[in-house]
Amino acid sequence: MKLWLGTGLVEAAAAHLSPFDRGFTLGDGLFETMRVREGAVLRLEAHLARLATGAGVLGLPLPALDLAAALAATAEANALTEGALRLTLSRGTGPRGVLPPAEPNPTLVITAAPLPAPAPPARLVIAQGTRRNDRSPLAQVKSLNYLDNILARQEAARRGADDAVLLNTRERVAETSIANLFAVIGGDLLTPPLSEGVLPGIMRAAVLADGAGERPLTAEDLSRADEIFLTSALGIRSVAALEGHEVTGRAVAEKLRARIPGA
Repeated sequence: MKLWLGTGLVEAAAAHLSPFDRGFTLGDGLFETMRVREGAVLRLEAHLARLATGAGVLGLPLPALDLAAALAATAEANALTEGALRLTLSRGTGPRGVLPPAEPNPTLVITAAPLPAPAPPARLVIAQGTRRNDRSPLAQVKSLNYLDNILARQEAARRGADDAVLLNTRERVAETSIANLFAVIGGDLLTPPLSEGVLPGIMRAAVLADGAGERPLTAEDLSRADEIFLTSALGIRSVAALEGHEVTGRAVAEKLRARIPGA
């Protein structure tokens, strides 16, 4: 396998990162996971726009190269026509301490992978051990620091579930550890607004453009939902159960999969 490191392609076995890279030592960076379909990155402009927005929040300069061309080269070098690309951008190396260097030299890595096998409908629990910080600017950023998500996912595994719903600091629904969440409640397709601590997902935006609405949701709202599904850049996944209670609806997710490319 070949990957993009810095300014060009290298064999994976020959790729090396500094142990002083702030992405490793501090989680100081961003990433994007992108769906490749028929050799092209779906919604590329939206992914790059979110990356640029996140870089602005962190004060992280983007590399002075054509990111779209680097992504395409990585896909081509790995003969990837159907799969996923992950772009990881860290602030690069720096001295000890939290304050970033005045003139950072960012580290760029792009890797390619086949699509995972289709997952069955997910069994969800509501995370009890951690919360999504809706008051943090990082809630809107796809940062390398995923520790709250990891804690929630570990809790889900201990409880025999596939994923965990993260509530925010106001005890309202934000998202799951790896996806945005939609629910059909009283005939309306709804998802929490960004102000609830929600990551601005790329597939989320596509579903909103198809007619879904936004409003704050509680765990009680989800318990009344006729259908729940999760969205990520890699597709739409129906939900089979929430806190052990069966969720039977599938129709809305199936219609969206038929209408939205890559869903």
